[in-house]
Amino acid sequence: MSQPVAQAPPAVVMIRPHQFVPNPATTVDNAFQSIPTGSRADVARAAYDEVTVMAEQLGDAGVTVHLYEDHTHTAPDSVFPNNWFSTHNSGQIAVFPMHSPSRRSERRPDIIDDLKAQYHVSVVYDYSGLEHDGVFLEGTGSMVLDHIQRVAYVCRSNRVSEPALQRFCTDFGYHAFVFDAFDPSGTRIYHTNVLMALATDYALIGLSAITDARQRRRVRGHIEATGRRVIDLSMEQLTDFAGNAIELRGREGRMLVMSRRAVETLTTEQRDVIEAGSRIVPVDIGTIEHAGGSARCMLAGIHLTPRTGGDIAEVQDVPDPGLVRPG
Repeated sequence: MSQPVAQAPPAVVMIRPHQFVPNPATTVDNAFQSIPTGSRADVARAAYDEVTVMAEQLGDAGVTVHLYEDHTHTAPDSVFPNNWFSTHNSGQIAVFPMHSPSRRSERRPDIIDDLKAQYHVSVVYDYSGLEHDGVFLEGTGSMVLDHIQRVAYVCRSNRVSEPALQRFCTDFGYHAFVFDAFDPSGTRIYHTNVLMALATDYALIGLSAITDARQRRRVRGHIEATGRRVIDLSMEQLTDFAGNAIELRGREGRMLVMSRRAVETLTTEQRDVIEAGSRIVPVDIGTIEHAGGSARCMLAGIHLTPRTGGDIAEVQDVPDPGLVRPG
């Protein structure tokens, strides 16, 4: 069973970490990470409080928040669940292969089971076994999904492998739009969702990071062809996580959730475009942003239809794609 396709989900999954620390294993390819001040205990306590307040804020706005606890020391990035699973209005769930071994323990079968119990889920595609062959696809971090037009925008990095991307697009009915994006030092941007965010009526994107002029024109043209207005972000705004935002649907309509740090970088013109279709909801997550992700990374959108009957979900193990890299 499916619901009308919408870009903005009405529900999210969040993880509240009890032992938060920026992941030392991912600093090599995540230029957005930084070192927080204070003791480890103080940092963990601050992150816990930030998630608590953010979940309450979204709940008060009418968003359904499924909040889970992480008491372990083994998943430093557990606060970012959007990387290991995604949900779709078709009733499908994807579970993704993660590049860093330190992130693989983030996958929570109990969360998938809870979603199957509370929503109509027809099939779960589990791609996690592809990690054994060095094939990765870090969910809606690697892919920014246009749920309406069925497009997966992807900037190339070591966290997305073309065989996994092609398999996902085939299974879920998406078209991959792949391009290259770099930070000022010339390093590939590690996740597409720090570069861009798609809302119903507009798109936030740092076009200057797409250094190839032809690719830049194609990306902009493709977004505008969907009827969205393009809000071009500067590299400085990307550094302040203005591209790491997500549109949700609450009691009073659509809202764009982004960190307060990101909101403060927006120009008046940019705010006007956003607020023509959705209100801006700033969240205070300065401690968590030291880990290299922001508001969008913290929210796994739930695009599934709430369950009212006793449908039984099927779990499908996805076979290895053969590791034949397409030409």
